[in-house]
Amino acid sequence: MAWMDSLRGVFRLSYSQKVFLLATVPLVLAVSAVSFLVLTQSRQLAEREIEALETQLIDAKREELLNYLSIARTAIVNIYGRAAPDDEAAKLEVTQILSSLLYGQDGYFFVYDYDGNALVSPRQTYLIGKNWSGLTDDNGVAITDELIRIARNGGGYHAFTWSKPSNGEPGRMAAYVIGLQDWKWVMGTGIFIDDVLDTVAMARADVEERIQRTFFLVILISVLAVLGVFLSGMILNLRERRLADAKLKNLTQRIIDTQEEERGRVARELHDSISQILVGVRYALELARRRIQKGDTRAAENLDSGIDSLGGAIQEVRRISRDLRPGVLDDLGLGPALKALADDFAQRTNIKTDLETAVFRNRLDKDAKIALYRIAQEALTNIERHSEANTVSISLFGGRSGAILRISDNGIGLPARIRTDPSSGLGLRNMQERIDQLDGTLRLVSHRQSRNTGADIEHGTVIEATVPLTHMLHPQASRPADRKTAS
Repeated sequence: MAWMDSLRGVFRLSYSQKVFLLATVPLVLAVSAVSFLVLTQSRQLAEREIEALETQLIDAKREELLNYLSIARTAIVNIYGRAAPDDEAAKLEVTQILSSLLYGQDGYFFVYDYDGNALVSPRQTYLIGKNWSGLTDDNGVAITDELIRIARNGGGYHAFTWSKPSNGEPGRMAAYVIGLQDWKWVMGTGIFIDDVLDTVAMARADVEERIQRTFFLVILISVLAVLGVFLSGMILNLRERRLADAKLKNLTQRIIDTQEEERGRVARELHDSISQILVGVRYALELARRRIQKGDTRAAENLDSGIDSLGGAIQEVRRISRDLRPGVLDDLGLGPALKALADDFAQRTNIKTDLETAVFRNRLDKDAKIALYRIAQEALTNIERHSEANTVSISLFGGRSGAILRISDNGIGLPARIRTDPSSGLGLRNMQERIDQLDGTLRLVSHRQSRNTGADIEHGTVIEATVPLTHMLHPQASRPADRKTAS
């Protein structure tokens, strides 16, 4: 029994030791749990921000590709449109024009026929005249065959590894191609996205460095707190606990500030996408200058194109600034927000726009109002870009199934591909996703009719979004002061 008494003596704790353990163990456990939670959530949030940044940068590059390809299409459209499928002189002229359209350090336009033969490649002339069917990059990704397939289907994007003309080093290229179906040609251009990948890698490394700094800071705070408790006793322990809580709050605030900075940087990157439009303007003006120097009468077309693109850039800046968050939607409700949206659309496009709304007296919840407003934005954007309409009607009213937003136009209607598969259109897919989140329905009716036929056939598009009754608030859920405004 003596040895048991000795063992108890070893593990018997003094009062100060008990106080120390009572104060430090919960502190250590709490700091460890909070640190793990904060670091984990910080890493997850940062990773989501980086993914969003990468997506937006890639989208900006894709928009840049579309601008370049639009310029090339404008340069050859008159020749291609008048030429027969076997017009060799027209084909030669088009290849000469595309060969002269160079931009940046590595930018150029390429052409393959549907058999895989390279016809235009001004910066890598060794490709011309050879058949490149079956060509793959170092990762086994098909290049020529996939570009031909995409062009046959109407055009699209493709990413692969390609050597840079400037230095011959491999880089990641994003390409966009279209098909000149009459000639069975693939016309496209590509830009290297190594800068995007480098930016994302730097952002990820910066986030990891900040997380490590935070981790070491938390450990340092924890160690200092434990030492303070050990040296000062219960009173100092309580004081150090309060100090640690304050520091943890500051740490959380720093993480929130970091998140806001990341979001601000993403917003600036989105704003910088306007520069891609300006690149197209500059290219058009440079082309006009060269044509003026040569006495080419087509210079006016490039000047008009540059001016139109510049006006579009100005409008895009205003639209992005406004569309990030329409204040009238929060202040006055959905009805006034739609009124402001319709007035701006009519003024900007000279399209007659009628709006009819019902007063819901603030009966729609926040998610429903935002979703319907964004659907209206998307629909008007599509009408402006594609419909060729001169009249648009917007109505918002209530029914047995819920709140209904209907937008119709008298344009040329949707292409057969979109009518068959609405999800193939980016705008319609965004509308569908928004309404699906509310368990609502989206109905689309479109009649395709060319204005040039002169036929008196009904044409246009109707989009109807229905928000279910589950998103209608009870009358007592809204404040009396709010009932004076429409939803």
